[in-house]
Amino acid sequence: MNSEDLEKRLSEDNLKLTSINKRAYAFFIDDFIISILFVIMFWDQFKTLESTESMVLFMNSLFVYIMIVKTLYQTIFLSLYGATLGKMALKMHVIDTEYLGKPSFLEALLRSIMRIVSEALFYVGFLSANFNNLRQTWHDKFGKTLVVDD
Repeated sequence: MNSEDLEKRLSEDNLKLTSINKRAYAFFIDDFIISILFVIMFWDQFKTLESTESMVLFMNSLFVYIMIVKTLYQTIFLSLYGATLGKMALKMHVIDTEYLGKPSFLEALLRSIMRIVSEALFYVGFLSANFNNLRQTWHDKFGKTLVVDD
């Protein structure tokens, strides 16, 4: 389906695309939640760190685990609820572009993986939302999803 047809369907279903700023706030909420989770999980190690440099080195050692948790968090919440905790707090949700319902597990997984790739590439994929009518990031396009307000 092309973007004009999709925009028309969104209008017919009274769905409004979420602003890029609102999406950024939800992103920060979600990352804050994951950060707090890691601090709790590794509190004993964090207590012993004596410098910023040692903290950065320790966080780098957790990189793979953080990426796995981010992927699981995004995938599980999107496939079960259509939104992460950050999106829920800001009253928005993710829909697939075909049925305009919550994404399937596979769509959520593909979206989550591409989100991690986009982060690793200096968030360029997030910036792409500024250059298309549907405000789709790379992970939205890859997962065939849109973000709309509740």
